Amino acid sequence: MSMLDDFLRQFINPYYIQVLMLLGIYLIAALGLHLITGVTGQLSFGHAAFMSVGAYGAALINLHLDLPFLICLLAGGLLAALAGVFVGFPSMRLAGDYLGIATLGFGEILRVVFMNLEITGGARGLAGIPRETSLLTIYVLVILTIFALHRLQNSRFGRALVAIREDEIAAECMGIKSLWYKVGAFAIGSFFAGIAGGLYAHLLQYLNPGDFGFARSFELLCFVVLGGLGSIPGTVLGTTILTLAPEVLRFSSEYRMMMYGLLMVIMMIFRPRGLLGGVDLMRLVKRVLGSRRRGTATPAG
Repeated sequence: MSMLDDFLRQFINPYYIQVLMLLGIYLIAALGLHLITGVTGQLSFGHAAFMSVGAYGAALINLHLDLPFLICLLAGGLLAALAGVFVGFPSMRLAGDYLGIATLGFGEILRVVFMNLEITGGARGLAGIPRETSLLTIYVLVILTIFALHRLQNSRFGRALVAIREDEIAAECMGIKSLWYKVGAFAIGSFFAGIAGGLYAHLLQYLNPGDFGFARSFELLCFVVLGGLGSIPGTVLGTTILTLAPEVLRFSSEYRMMMYGLLMVIMMIFRPRGLLGGVDLMRLVKRVLGSRRRGTATPAG
């Protein structure tokens, strides 16, 4: 636990700090899914499985090898990326619902494997993980993730992913090897999910395979879809709203989930592309700043 966490606990309820930490972890995982589903257009229902690979990988390396936390975190992310490549190569020839079903199947297979392995604690779960995750570490990694994905989306690699999403056949005709690009996007997105899983493990200090089932994957997909496909600010906004909304609605606990669902329905009616779908905030900010500069400029003489 960092000095920042100790300082904040003097003024903020520890429960709210925990919620903020979970929000940051979900942001990293959702941004990884944003690259796979939002940018590349590949439907994934098993993103939580890559999160579980990172979580168990980082936790087991820490428990058995006693390596520094950041090295364990990086190792968990790399293991998740390797799992993404392993799933990506046979699955990337599928598309749409078929790909979604394949990733869903992989997630359920992995959950059952973790539930039956002795080294992962089986159905009892894995306990005794040291608490290494801090609020500062999480949000530094959130900023780095946003920066990395923003640069990636505006690179040649990112533009190729968008071309594949819009029309894969046309992209192939232009010389883009879609299979390699899609597998690359899957590996990078899985890497960020693994990082999020490692942070999750070292925050809660206990892992259970049930924490990474279909419900968690669907929740991450909702974060991306609500905010707007292909939009980094949208993913951040969607994750923030859907993570904090259940806490804000606790004042009416018996109707909390009904109100939560109603908010989702209203949003999908009035903003079917998501809250920030089709909106490039960076261009919008530059346009606003440019217009203000022109407005405040005085003519010479």
